[in-house]
Amino acid sequence: MSRPVLFIGDKRLSTWSMRPWLALKKAGIEFEERMIRLDRPETRAAIEAVSPGGTVPVLHDGLHGSETAIWDSLAICEWAAERAPALWPADPGLRARARSAACWMHDGVPALRQECPMDLQRTPAPIALSEAARRDLAALEALWAALKTGEGNFLFGAWSIADAMFAPVATRVRDYALPVGAAAQAYCDRLLAEECFGDWQAAARAE
Repeated sequence: MSRPVLFIGDKRLSTWSMRPWLALKKAGIEFEERMIRLDRPETRAAIEAVSPGGTVPVLHDGLHGSETAIWDSLAICEWAAERAPALWPADPGLRARARSAACWMHDGVPALRQECPMDLQRTPAPIALSEAARRDLAALEALWAALKTGEGNFLFGAWSIADAMFAPVATRVRDYALPVGAAAQAYCDRLLAEECFGDWQAAARAE
């Protein structure tokens, strides 16, 4: 029985690769990691060779004797949660809210993403945000405040897939010195203090 293989983009840049990688690590699921370098002449062909969706990350699940490719970040996280249910809150209501937050991040804050791309080799420095990006940042803060249960260090108490979805945002808050309130800053600091994020970041800075 072979281990699953997670194909990712550059750790320096690929936010969507980071999210399921963190979930797999937190779940204690053993997997093989293979990187496809982005923005190179051979990138498109390399991705299309392993990903039916034409994107990374993609997980090849060889655990059941036949290989299945899962090429969406949240779908990979759900695959992990089937094996490690603690990746979602145990309470059904909180679990539904956590899933809603994770799905929201799929399409949320487009202006903030465009103006503040993740780059884990960037020297932290503030930038001037557009009004659209400021609205995105305010929406993030409002969402985090609405979701926080008041228990534990993360949105729903213990670390969950919802927190994995927001971890790349925390890097933007830090590296672009984004103006957030004390509660949002503390949440971002906790995300970036996680050991698994530290491992990702160290590799990203060594690329």
